[in-house]
Amino acid sequence: MANDLKGRTALVTGGSRGIGAAVCRALAASGAAVAINCREQIGQAEQLAGEIVKQGGRAIVVAADVSKAEAVAGMVERVTAGLGPIDILVNNAGIAITRGVDDLSEEDFDRTILVNLKSVFLCTQAVLPSMRARKWGRIVNISSGAARGAGSIGPHYNASKAGMEGLTRGYAARLVKDGITVNAVAPSLIETDMMSGQPQLISRIPLGRFGTADEVAKAVMLLVDNAYMTGQTVALSGGMAFN
Repeated sequence: MANDLKGRTALVTGGSRGIGAAVCRALAASGAAVAINCREQIGQAEQLAGEIVKQGGRAIVVAADVSKAEAVAGMVERVTAGLGPIDILVNNAGIAITRGVDDLSEEDFDRTILVNLKSVFLCTQAVLPSMRARKWGRIVNISSGAARGAGSIGPHYNASKAGMEGLTRGYAARLVKDGITVNAVAPSLIETDMMSGQPQLISRIPLGRFGTADEVAKAVMLLVDNAYMTGQTVALSGGMAFN
């Protein structure tokens, strides 16, 4: 394992599978102690933690619903007690409820905003005191190409991700003097469970294939490593923006 992040503690929400799991592996490979958050996939999260520990890293699982303030507060306390103060936060937790305009309900809208957007606010607020005290922090929010494009999931999802990028810029401007950077990564059409069974979408990608979770994780690591880059969104689209 590399030691670039040795002594740092990272929390990845929605970290049990897909992009979140790839980010956890990349952070651990750079020497960070990793807290893997999940809500339901506890078995997968524990398997990932075991894999990281077996390779010489430090990892714990923290189950919590990150759309609820009390759960987030408890999660941060457990991470701090188990691994130390949180230096790196990756807000990856999210849901994608596919709806058309005519079948999109108020419940669908509210749930999407809670999980995809409010969770970013709650988790960010919860880690700021320790980051400010240490004058160092990295916050990376996993957005989506849907923040700027139409997407295929629905307008509620577009709104949640556009809001996330607004939070990213707002926090970045206010935390830069505290040594804390806040950025976003916006992947489009990545090969995850969400995209399974939709090979027809590949025709929309100029590169001719889905992106991978590991490629998203590399973009996250770029932002974690760069102290001068803040308030930015890195898009991973396989060239769709140029089409």
